[in-house]
Amino acid sequence: MRHFHRCSLTPDQVLEQADKHFGALGLSRGGADARSRIFTGALGTMRLTVKMEGGHYTFVEVHTDQVGESRLDKGVKKYFNLLHRTADPRHLIEAGY
Repeated sequence: MRHFHRCSLTPDQVLEQADKHFGALGLSRGGADARSRIFTGALGTMRLTVKMEGGHYTFVEVHTDQVGESRLDKGVKKYFNLLHRTADPRHLIEAGY
């Protein structure tokens, strides 16, 4: 599945949070470069890339090898919420129903 998120954090902050979050989920960091990470584990494999967009936003894109709403995909969504809360600590999770 493909997921994406835009935030006001720097790419370095986004990757630092990714290393912590996905490491806590039991995924090990494989290949990496300055603007991407590959994580693998029992939940599956994912590739995270970041790029600057419009000068003040960071575009975060995640591709997983899972189909549908897997545990890995839910972990990605929680990671995006973590990024939102890091950028704005006042942000609260609210149900959409």
